[in-house]
Amino acid sequence: MNEGTHILIAGTSAEKIHALVPFARAFADAFGWSVLALGLHAVPPDVSLSAGALEARRLRKAIDAPARAGGLRVAVRVAHDVWRELQRAAREENAALILLHRDDAPPHDALRALPSNVAIVKPPFPASGGRILLPIRGGPYAALALRLALALTQTLQSEITVLHATPPERRGVEYQELVRHLRNLPQMTRWMNISGDATEAILNLARSHHIVLMGSIAQPRPDDPPIGPTATRVLNESAIPALVVRAAPTRLAQEPAQVDYTISVIVDKWFAENTFHAREFKDLKHLVKLKEQQGLTISLGLPALNEEKTIGKIIRMMRAHFIEQVPLLDEIVVIDSNSTDRTVEIAQHLGVPVYCHSEILPETGSQRGKGEALWKSLFALKGDLIAWIDTDIVNIHPRFVYGILGPLIREPRLMYVKGFYQRPIRVGGKLDARGGGRVTELTARPLLNLFYPELSGFVQPLAGEYAGRRSALEAVPFFAGYGVETGLLIDLWSRCGLNALGQVDLEERVHRNQSLLALSKMAFEIVQVVLQRVGAAHQIELMEELQKSMKLIRYAHDEFQLEVADIRATERPPMITLPAYRRTRGLAAE
Repeated sequence: MNEGTHILIAGTSAEKIHALVPFARAFADAFGWSVLALGLHAVPPDVSLSAGALEARRLRKAIDAPARAGGLRVAVRVAHDVWRELQRAAREENAALILLHRDDAPPHDALRALPSNVAIVKPPFPASGGRILLPIRGGPYAALALRLALALTQTLQSEITVLHATPPERRGVEYQELVRHLRNLPQMTRWMNISGDATEAILNLARSHHIVLMGSIAQPRPDDPPIGPTATRVLNESAIPALVVRAAPTRLAQEPAQVDYTISVIVDKWFAENTFHAREFKDLKHLVKLKEQQGLTISLGLPALNEEKTIGKIIRMMRAHFIEQVPLLDEIVVIDSNSTDRTVEIAQHLGVPVYCHSEILPETGSQRGKGEALWKSLFALKGDLIAWIDTDIVNIHPRFVYGILGPLIREPRLMYVKGFYQRPIRVGGKLDARGGGRVTELTARPLLNLFYPELSGFVQPLAGEYAGRRSALEAVPFFAGYGVETGLLIDLWSRCGLNALGQVDLEERVHRNQSLLALSKMAFEIVQVVLQRVGAAHQIELMEELQKSMKLIRYAHDEFQLEVADIRATERPPMITLPAYRRTRGLAAE
C-alpha cells in the first residue's frame, strides 16, 4: 500500500456510494484507517460551476445519513471534470485506497493518473462465511489483491481459494516467490490451476465462491477496457460480488492537468461546495453525537441593545431546544450594550447570564457598537465553537442556531459559517419578500466584488447570524461598529482561505428594519473598513487621507437640514494578543 491513511469512496450517486460503504468499513477496520464518502457532481463545461450548488446539496443529503451512521465523513465536490477532481481529492486526503463502483469506473487515462491504490467494485457486500476466490496472474497488482483479500477474511470469517491464472511457462521468479509466501498463510486453504480459457475458468469457479478479488491488467491494449478484458468480464458477468484492483504508481503520478483558476471559477466552485441549507442539520441528536465525539464545547452569544420585545422569546426557545431537549449548547449568554429598556431584566429573569460589554476587560476601555460587544464576548464565552445571532429576530426558529453550527460540527475544515436568508420589507403598504438587505446590495457586495472578488459568492456578507471556531476568531481583529461583519469576512478569508468559509441558507428572517439615515451611516462605515483593508494590503494609508465625518441630510419641518456625524471604523486587536485573555485561556504569555 502507499503511505496514505484514508479510504476514499467516490461516486456520482448516493446509491453507488452506499453500496460501497460495507467494503470500506471492512478495509478500515483491518487497516485502522478513516473513510471519506466523496460525492462527485459533474457540471457541463459550458455551464458555471455555481449551477451545481443545488444538486451538490441534494447529493450531500442523500449520502449523509447512511454514511455518517457508519462513522464516515461526507463531502461533495463539483467540477467540470470529475476524474481530475478525484485525482486532486486523493492527493489532498492522502488516500491509501479509492473505492469506485463498477458503473463509475473512469477511462484509462484517468485511472492511470490516480495517485492511490484503486479498487473497482461490483456490490453487494457478501455475507459472512463462504470463500474468497483470488486469481493470481503474477502481475504488478497481485500483492495489493492479496492484502485486500486477507483484510476481507477478518470481516467475513472466510477462507481463500488461490487460483493459478498464469500458465506454468510464464510463472517467473517473482511469481514463484509470491506463491511461496502464500503457502505460509493459514487463510489459503485451497489451491487450483486453470486449464483452458482463464476468464471462463474464473467465472465457472465463481459460482462456488462468495466474492472474487483480482488485479487489473497493467498495460491494456488500445482497444481493451481500462482494467483489461478479463477483469471487465468478471465484473460484468460474475454472479457474485467482485473487486478488481490497481496499485498506486511506483513513481509519483503527474500532477493534475492544468485547471482554470480564475477568480470566477474559484468562486463558482466554492459556492457549489460550501453552500448549505439549515435543513441538512435539523437532526439535533446527531449533531450532539458529533459534538461529543470531537470533544467540543459550544457557546451562543446574544448581542443586545434595547430588544425587550424579542429577547425573551429568543432565550426561551434556544434554551428549550438546545439545552433542555438536547445538549447542543453549553451556554447561552447575553452581551448587552447598555440597554435602556427591559432587555437586561428579561434576560436575568430567565436565568441567562448577562454581561454589559463595557464591564468586560475594563482596562481596554469601551467603545460603542455591536462589534465591540462581539469582541468582548470572546473573553466572556467559554466554547470552542461560538455562535452569534441578532436579538431583533421576530420569526425566531431553532434553525438560526443549528443552521450556522451544523457545518462547523460536521466539517472540521470549516472555520467560519455565515447565514443568509430572505429578508422581507414593507414598502408602500406592500410586502416585498426579498426587499431587505439594502446596504448589502448597494454597498457591501459591490465593494467586495471590486476589491475582494473571492468573497463575491457570499449571498449576505452583512448577515448577523454566524458562527466560528474560537481558534480562528481569537486570531483576527474586530471592528467595533457596523463594519464588524465585513472586517471578519475579509480577515478570516485572508488568514484561513476561502475553502475554510461556508454559508448556510436560513430561509427567511423577519426583523426590525432600520431607517435610511441609519443605513447610510452603516454604509459609510463599511466603505471605511474595506478601504482600510485594501490600503493595508498594498501598504498604503488610504484612510489617513480620507474624510471620516459624514454629512447626513434630514428632512424636518418642510425643510432639509445638514447634520454632521463623526463615523470612524475603529478596530480592536486580536483577542489572543491580550495578556488577560491568554491567562484566562491558560495560554503562555507572548
